[in-house]
Amino acid sequence: MSIHPGTAAKRKAPDSQSSSDAAKVRRRSPTRVNPALYLFPLPAVAVVAFFLVMPTLQAFQYAVTDWNGFSAAFNYVGLDNFIRAFTKDSLFTNALTNNLKFVLLVVVAQTAFSLVLALLLTRNSRGSILLRALFFFPTILSSVSVAFIWKFIYDPNFGLANSVLKTVGVDGGAYLGNDVQALYWVAVTQVWFHSGQMMVVYIAGLQAIPKELYEAAEMDGANKWQRFKSITWPFVAPATSIVVAYTTVQSFKAFDLILGIAGNPPKSALDILSTRIYSTFANSEFGYAAAQSIIFMAMIALVTWLQRRLLRLTPKGE
Repeated sequence: MSIHPGTAAKRKAPDSQSSSDAAKVRRRSPTRVNPALYLFPLPAVAVVAFFLVMPTLQAFQYAVTDWNGFSAAFNYVGLDNFIRAFTKDSLFTNALTNNLKFVLLVVVAQTAFSLVLALLLTRNSRGSILLRALFFFPTILSSVSVAFIWKFIYDPNFGLANSVLKTVGVDGGAYLGNDVQALYWVAVTQVWFHSGQMMVVYIAGLQAIPKELYEAAEMDGANKWQRFKSITWPFVAPATSIVVAYTTVQSFKAFDLILGIAGNPPKSALDILSTRIYSTFANSEFGYAAAQSIIFMAMIALVTWLQRRLLRLTPKGE
């Protein structure tokens, strides 16, 4: 039996058609990314590289030199700047101690105070919304404005704090003039400045907790503390993680607040790492200031990591 050539061609046609359809399917695969799309992030990568990566690399380069910031010539000194910061510079170690103490005070007080405010103002009533706006108001002020407001409040001669205390027959204090207490009073200012902002973060976390959980706990006879410990605290852990990390960075960077309250340069009792680095730059020791800046960044990263591990705010596997 013979087969006509035209019939064979017609039988092969479906195979070639199916191959063409398969090729189109491969071309239209949703998992395949057009190579041109990789060009879109390039402007953002260039900006980050120019304004962040390059200055950071330059800081590492300057940190191992004795460059004064003006001369074209400098010498490489290895790790001498880092050794000097920890062993020979009492001003730097004093600023480091002050800064760690300041961070501890502010993180504990601000986290606790903002959580208490959020618990009291979680409901969306008119009174709660008004009080939220009132507590959030300091956040919109500039750091310099806040510094001058509290500088007036703390003034021992005609300040608001001592005037109020005198009306009730209590002798006021020197506040910022007392070297032992000065850092604590600045910490009070920092807490007043940012607690409203952190309160908003906590309110968002609290309002996301399902009400059914509280209803079920009440039916089981759980008291308020048990409901807070078993429901509220675990559910606001992500918000707490944000609050603690943000407050830590704010406390390390309280440069403008310290300078506004204590002047430039601040006295030893109020000197923190950022103001110490600024003074070192002002003294034309750019190489040493770069080394202090690297230590500063390392301290922020270390303290933030320790906080997350100790408070167990990071879920396992992240």
